[in-house]
Amino acid sequence: MKSLKITGKIIGATMAGALAGAALGVLFAPAKGSKTRSKITSRANDMAKDLKKKVRNEVKSLGKKAKELKKVADQKVNEVVDTVVKKAETLKQQN
Repeated sequence: MKSLKITGKIIGATMAGALAGAALGVLFAPAKGSKTRSKITSRANDMAKDLKKKVRNEVKSLGKKAKELKKVADQKVNEVVDTVVKKAETLKQQN
């Protein structure tokens, strides 16, 4: 859960930075408007591709972590069940 919040913050910050950079690029652009818009579009597309790649990698990482956590949880549940069964058998033998 914490990783998802951090990922969301990273994505939000990246998008905010991209928008700020695009806005500053338009304000201080020495080139013609059409060239400036073309450069901004190209850079925005590059940033979008990069962001998609980062999100995909984060999703893969989270998936791996989830599988690891499930495995650990399954092991712990099995340990608890085994302990309860052994205790129940011990109690049954005592009676």
